[in-house]
Amino acid sequence: MRNYRTLGRSGLRVSPLCLGGMTFGTDWGWGADEKASEQIIHSFIDAGGNFIDTASVYTNGHSEKIIGDVIGSRSGLRTRMVIGTKFSGNIYPGDPNGGGTGAKAIMESCHQSLRRLQTDYIDLFSIHQWDWNTPLEETMRTLNMLVTSGKVRYIGVSYAPAWKIAQAQTMAVLKDWTPFVGLQIEYSLLQRTIEDELVPMAAGLGLGITPWSPLKGGLLSGKYNPSAQDQSAGTRLGDTGRVAALSDKELAILDELRKIAAAHHTTPAAIALAWVTGRPGVTSTIIGIRKQEQLKANMAALDVKLTAAALKALDDLSLPPATFVSSYGEGAKMFQHGGIHVNGHQPAVLPLTRNMAPGKY
Repeated sequence: MRNYRTLGRSGLRVSPLCLGGMTFGTDWGWGADEKASEQIIHSFIDAGGNFIDTASVYTNGHSEKIIGDVIGSRSGLRTRMVIGTKFSGNIYPGDPNGGGTGAKAIMESCHQSLRRLQTDYIDLFSIHQWDWNTPLEETMRTLNMLVTSGKVRYIGVSYAPAWKIAQAQTMAVLKDWTPFVGLQIEYSLLQRTIEDELVPMAAGLGLGITPWSPLKGGLLSGKYNPSAQDQSAGTRLGDTGRVAALSDKELAILDELRKIAAAHHTTPAAIALAWVTGRPGVTSTIIGIRKQEQLKANMAALDVKLTAAALKALDDLSLPPATFVSSYGEGAKMFQHGGIHVNGHQPAVLPLTRNMAPGKY
């Protein structure tokens, strides 16, 4: 894992895979204990990884503490590692200012994260979920203060609509404040709706994308085999925690992943991860690891070179339902250009488009 990438429009170099910290600690009833987490972190570093992501709410703050114990300022590893953490979640019951993106909440969250991570600064400090009750200017001004004070190096955002991120980015530029450089969003073969607006927005505004859940909670790992003889074949745990039948689309994608994996002599998980890491705008893909063998299996994706035929097959099978943006499609070009092909400036990433029949517009 030596092919580093810069995060968005910044000079911050990060590894193509980012180690997710949500699995560090057993406080939520699952995950890796402290010893196992420490071994996973060291294995990730030994493999060339330098980017670790966590959040103030992960395992009630225990995730940050574990990371701090392993790579805090006293470990000798701190300067070579990029630590990203997120704020706005509340782990203090009864305290209305324990979360959100108001100045008081941001400053306190930063202070607590610095303490748990045992470091003087945070490399990437990101809004975890958008706070609709706080003025945007207050949030961006406070984040800029943290950067100018040296407590934070870069800022990012997650769980927010494209128009709010664009508004915040524009405000930062106009006021000469620190802009976002990272966008953390769910992205996988089973979650591509972000390609309509969030992905092209990130490309246009200089945000590097760090996908989470690239295997859709393990569904794309291949562990759910509908061809098996087991009674549970063709089912998975749904969002409610109940067993749910796999959809026709999910079955088709899983079948194609197995075929492509066999041709590449690797696993469906490696193919699914290779697809995500190669998407336009993606900088570093977050992987959730609870066991050492999972890290090795996920890293195999970096050695996969998908053929054009394999990419087309996966792209076609995983195409999401049309939205207002994507349904406009090629018809818009005909509407503007009178059917004449025009070579003009194109953004680095285009939204999903679908062909429209002539006259439909």
